[in-house]
Amino acid sequence: MAVLHRATGPVTDGASPVPALGPVTRGSVVRVGIATLISAVCGYLVLYLAARDLEPAGFSVFAVFWGAFGLLAGAANGLLQESTREVREVAQAGAARYPTGPRIRPIRVAVLVGLASAATVAVTAPLWSSHVFVESRWLSVGLLAAGIAGFCVHATLLGVLAGVNRWSQYGALIVGDAIGRVAVAITTFLVGWALVGYLWATVAGSMAWLILLLASPASRAAARLLTPGTVGTFLRGATHSIAAAGASAILVMGFPVLLKATSADLGAAGGVVILAVTLTRAPLLVPLTAMQGNLIAYFVDQREARLRALLMPTLVVIGLGALAVAIAGLAGPWLLTAAFGPQYQASGTLLAWLTAAAIAIALLTLTGAAAVAAALHRAYAAGWVGATLASTLLLLLPLDLATRTVVALMCGPLVGIGVHLVALRKGAPSVSV
Repeated sequence: MAVLHRATGPVTDGASPVPALGPVTRGSVVRVGIATLISAVCGYLVLYLAARDLEPAGFSVFAVFWGAFGLLAGAANGLLQESTREVREVAQAGAARYPTGPRIRPIRVAVLVGLASAATVAVTAPLWSSHVFVESRWLSVGLLAAGIAGFCVHATLLGVLAGVNRWSQYGALIVGDAIGRVAVAITTFLVGWALVGYLWATVAGSMAWLILLLASPASRAAARLLTPGTVGTFLRGATHSIAAAGASAILVMGFPVLLKATSADLGAAGGVVILAVTLTRAPLLVPLTAMQGNLIAYFVDQREARLRALLMPTLVVIGLGALAVAIAGLAGPWLLTAAFGPQYQASGTLLAWLTAAAIAIALLTLTGAAAVAAALHRAYAAGWVGATLASTLLLLLPLDLATRTVVALMCGPLVGIGVHLVALRKGAPSVSV
């Protein structure tokens, strides 16, 4: 049975010890950063191929499925957050803090959660699928169910790897997911599978975790780690993270679904707005999403000064965001039409405002990571849920599609940031595992 020791880090059944736990280093950030860059390029390539291969109206259909899977996968990232915190807290405290009592293996819990999630999608599909999926309805439902089952294990393995500083394997898993998607998308573009092929491409990377486990002994050792508590205690902590991650996913990956739900008909204009939103937020949100493990591990290590620890990443986000706003406003319209065709036209003003809105969501992501690290699960969930509700209400304003999109994405996140900062200022409660 896996036991956790302060001196050597977690040890697994018959496996060599995982390296001793240390702080999150610049080297680890660089490794994950490179993996994130590769993932972002692959993501852009999938969107590029889909937008070039499909008309704007067809692209909006694909984008809704892309968003639906992103919404569920984003919610599953709550498992990443909870497993990172659990494993790192225990590794820091050492085995002496948890000498007896029940223990669980997070990966096994993830398998159960994945199967339950897939069953829920399949059973409830008759209630909602006709309102969300315009074409290839039942194929979309089947792919969504299978994809989320695999991604639950993917997210939990990322969390365990982050908890024990296995950053090379963490990055490899991110890259494997991205390469799986782009490989199917390229094949679709060349062979002419059209919409159906891009639906398959969306979920193609959700089994990358299995390849990593087969290829990497270090990853298999990490997957065998145990944490104190029962399945129930783990899921109680994960439930808040999943709820908050689900709310964040609505604003990030699932925004096309939210836009569809609050609009009578998206059509070609909706395809242009969705593509503009996706492209302007990716430079900030793709790296932050991929580096959730780094961020949570960093904030766990800075338990005595989490508000102060927020300062540096906040300045980095604002600085990079300001640069992105300038580029989007000046060169965005030309880049959009040059890359995706003359049918995709948006003003520089719209692209600049959408990029500024991405800064607000990026800052909410940072404060959320700090809240998770402090075990402020309720405040974390309340912040993201509040931001999502505020954005949803703002999308109902009697404004044109582009304007209400900017207003919703700019103002909604401010609610969540306020909730997180107030909770962090009051301080984390004592954590019992």
